[in-house]
Amino acid sequence: MRHRVSGRRLGRGPSHQKAMFRSLAVALITHEHIETTDARAKELRRVADRLVTLGKKGTLHARRQAYKYLNNHQVVKKLFDEIAPRFESRPGGYTRLIKSRIRFADQAPMTFVRFVDEALPAAGKQGETAAPETAPETTAPVTVEAQVKAAVEEELEAGSDSEGAEVGAGESRQEDEEAVAEQSSAAEEENPDK
Repeated sequence: MRHRVSGRRLGRGPSHQKAMFRSLAVALITHEHIETTDARAKELRRVADRLVTLGKKGTLHARRQAYKYLNNHQVVKKLFDEIAPRFESRPGGYTRLIKSRIRFADQAPMTFVRFVDEALPAAGKQGETAAPETAPETTAPVTVEAQVKAAVEEELEAGSDSEGAEVGAGESRQEDEEAVAEQSSAAEEENPDK
């Protein structure tokens, strides 16, 4: 029995587990979003949140602890200098899990793991509502679905620019037909005898 034993085994030994979560954490900090299986994502959340908490401390001892786990100076620098300052006012929950698809090969449920982008609203006094902060304008879409949609729209726009002359001719013909229809309806209203 596994009484009071936390965490999932994921069919691996302890050293393999440690290596797997180390590589997943490095990938998450480097790319700021990754896709992995659902069970791995749920366990990775525990690891990533602890690393961001170390980054928020910002002490030399915390850097050494993070390096002990990540084993990469560039990743530790990015964690402490770029990622952790985003969450200064956030008390926890630095990662978000978004279910994405079922993997075709083995029917495993896949999940996106990403850092939370928006900050928590400032807590006001009791009874007051916090004013919504204006988020900086982002040029890149936030979700993967939005990124795919934006890419498809860009391709369609690029394709429509090359076919613009043909489409423009069709549009002008349609406008001409609409103008003729309006003129004929106006003429019928003037001469109801016809």
